[in-house]
Amino acid sequence: MNKKELIEAVLKEKTLTNFTKKDAENFVNAFIDTVRKTVKKGDDVSLVGFGTFTKVKRAARTGINPATGEKIKIKAKTLPKFRPGKAWKEMF
Repeated sequence: MNKKELIEAVLKEKTLTNFTKKDAENFVNAFIDTVRKTVKKGDDVSLVGFGTFTKVKRAARTGINPATGEKIKIKAKTLPKFRPGKAWKEMF
């Protein structure tokens, strides 16, 4: 499902009968932006039954260039991470 399809799915929810397509798009965009900003700031976003978005740090490490076999240094970096909630894991 891509973002456009997600907006359509949100719009089709029975509890959102007064939503227009633009309202659904604004809602999805606001949700995504809020999660991004919150996690970037260093706070977690926990949605019970769904999962948790967090910020994790990866340590610097040594890798190997597959084309040449040469060892290369990979810099440390910070990335977003998602951990699914218990209810979601139990679905599978």
